[in-house]
Amino acid sequence: MAGPGNGIAQTQQAHNMTINAQTLLVPKKMFFTKGVGSHKHELRSFELALRDAEIEKCNIVHVSSIFPPNCELISRNEGAKYIYPGMITFAVTARLSSNENRRLIAASIGCAIPSDPNTYGYLSEYFAFGQTEKEAGDTAEDLAAAMLASTLGIDIDEDKSWDEKEEFYRISDKIVKTTNVTQSAVVEKGGYTTVVAAGVFIF
Repeated sequence: MAGPGNGIAQTQQAHNMTINAQTLLVPKKMFFTKGVGSHKHELRSFELALRDAEIEKCNIVHVSSIFPPNCELISRNEGAKYIYPGMITFAVTARLSSNENRRLIAASIGCAIPSDPNTYGYLSEYFAFGQTEKEAGDTAEDLAAAMLASTLGIDIDEDKSWDEKEEFYRISDKIVKTTNVTQSAVVEKGGYTTVVAAGVFIF
């Protein structure tokens, strides 16, 4: 007959297994990538955009938008070393397609990382018609920083320009980095153009 001590040990073991399983699902690294593709079929233009971003071999699962604590931001070239054909790949993605000739389109991922590495940051997904790469990138970066600021108790005037808010965040010393990856393009005549931006997680 099992004593009460065995029951406690089994409960603790189950708890530890749960923690270990959860830990395995927290990404250790992340890289940014972007791409553009054009084709007469929208799906093919999307695939070509993924190919341009060098993640077409992945089975991509879209996730929202937390930059994990102690996650290392690595380069696209470094990230490519962790990509294998057919792998299930979790990514924060932004995508936009159009077949309107000469239409300007953009897709962007913004990122805000706190100065405390044990605290999570934020990623934002943003896409827009008629915005330049800089305009879309600034908006995405602003969105990510605003979400992080709200969790850190930073009071900021939402109506200020991004340049003013970026300077304020630096002074506050609670946000160590903001950045974005943005892909813009002008739609080519006779087909679809798709732009993609992504933050790709590595476990």
